[in-house]
Amino acid sequence: MIKNFEDMQKLGQSNVDSAMRMFGEWNKSWQAIAAEMSDYTKRSFEEGTATLEKLMASKSVEQAVEIQTSYAKRAYDDYMQQVTKLGGMYANMAKEAYKPVEKILQNGG
Repeated sequence: MIKNFEDMQKLGQSNVDSAMRMFGEWNKSWQAIAAEMSDYTKRSFEEGTATLEKLMASKSVEQAVEIQTSYAKRAYDDYMQQVTKLGGMYANMAKEAYKPVEKILQNGG
């Protein structure tokens, strides 16, 4: 009886440890995603501000259209790159968070 109790206690502790590792991984991943979004927002704002300054200093409509077109292309490319990067970060977060659960399932629950 005591042996079974000790086994149950070890199993319970193992599950708690796995859950804590999983939550730790989620926390690290969310912090990395938040930092990435903050950096992207800052870059985007700075790029928009610099483009607005260039537009205000433009000498012709053609120059203004060229500045705006160039900005739109860079903004779109940067956005698509950011979405791809974040998608990878979310996928890695899910994989890392699932590892402790997978280990429990492999060990027979």
